[in-house]
Amino acid sequence: MDEILTTLIRGLDRALAWAHSDLLVADTAWELAAVAVVLLMATALAVPVRSQVDQRLGGFLAGVGTAQRASRTALRLAGNILALPLLLTAQVLVRAAGLDGHIVHAALSLVTAWVLIRLAAALFLSRFWGRLFAAVVWAGAALEIVGLFDAVVAVVDSWAFGVGEVRVTPILLAKAAVLLVILFRLGGWLSSWVEARLGNVPELTPSSRVLLGKVIRVAVFLLVAVTGLASLGIDLTGLAVFSGAVGVGVGFGLQKVVGNLISGFILLMDRSIKPGDVIQIGDVYGWIHELRARFVSVVTRDGTEYLIPNEDLITTQVVNWSFSDRNVRLKVPVGVSYGCDPHRAMELILQVARKVERVLPDPGPVCLMTGFGDSSVDLELRVWINDPENGVANVRSQVLTGVWDAFKEHGIEIPFPQRDVHIKEPLRLDREGDGGMEE
Repeated sequence: MDEILTTLIRGLDRALAWAHSDLLVADTAWELAAVAVVLLMATALAVPVRSQVDQRLGGFLAGVGTAQRASRTALRLAGNILALPLLLTAQVLVRAAGLDGHIVHAALSLVTAWVLIRLAAALFLSRFWGRLFAAVVWAGAALEIVGLFDAVVAVVDSWAFGVGEVRVTPILLAKAAVLLVILFRLGGWLSSWVEARLGNVPELTPSSRVLLGKVIRVAVFLLVAVTGLASLGIDLTGLAVFSGAVGVGVGFGLQKVVGNLISGFILLMDRSIKPGDVIQIGDVYGWIHELRARFVSVVTRDGTEYLIPNEDLITTQVVNWSFSDRNVRLKVPVGVSYGCDPHRAMELILQVARKVERVLPDPGPVCLMTGFGDSSVDLELRVWINDPENGVANVRSQVLTGVWDAFKEHGIEIPFPQRDVHIKEPLRLDREGDGGMEE
């Protein structure tokens, strides 16, 4: 505790000495005034600049890429960027007037550091984390520029605690966080680049591309994590033993998650499910949009996206309409009355089916008589399509609508259930009160 207080007092003494020697003088006041005027001018000029850039590059800035994100950050920093040449000019004028110019130089260094740090953070991080990272790094740069960095570091470094043989300090944790963020970001870019290259290899099936991409992504991130920890001086031997013990506990607590991960690799390896397949699982009918490590994204005809756990696709029955062959046969039942000619009805049904655009001519449609029902002669139309991702109910609807019109035009009756009731003997009831019988 005494060491911390001594370090704080030394840092405060240095700050007071710097303020007395550099700030509380007339030359400093003139330089501060020059810096204030420059910043006001830059802020005023930034307003029309942003307006002009928005009008000319509004469509480009609305994108979601890294270049667009960096450009939007640069536009928000327009005032700071415009201040740089103005501060350079002010520095020349101040020194020409016989002043030292160290305040203007410090302001120029601070603004330059802020612009560069914000732009770098925009390339690696989201907006919130980028701003937080930029503020922390810029604070360190500002302390270095004004000459207080060593004093502050000495104070912060005294707040240390031990983890085994490693001395952990806030400075070490900050370095670890920055290093891991940068390495993980670079690892994400590298794995995305490799996955994009795999997508251009025609010899690989879609499932193989996804599997290789996931394996490479996991390997890259593991390598990044190990490299980051090793570079900080952390002994990975003890970490390996600890991770083994933790893995056993996590395995019991996260059985479903681990099961879904393993099921995802099984699906990718046996290629029973792949992107673009049309599947039906339970009440969900749609095509596979994407395979993830934990779930499969299935998009239905109405645009609803279902995230189905991989384990469900392994343990439950799944209808894959396009597993080995994209040709799918549809059965459309049709009934006609007993008073109609079934041969003529079957001929009309086939004529209607051949006119439906999505029905394949080879193999062609077939109409069969399947039985004699209670109220109708049961017929069944069988047709083939090769685009199940476009839906099957709409094909049935087109066929049935055409059959309705054709039957109505040719006088063929579509029956509905009928029941005949025959009374063999009159029912005799005893009328209450008089003992008589009544039919």
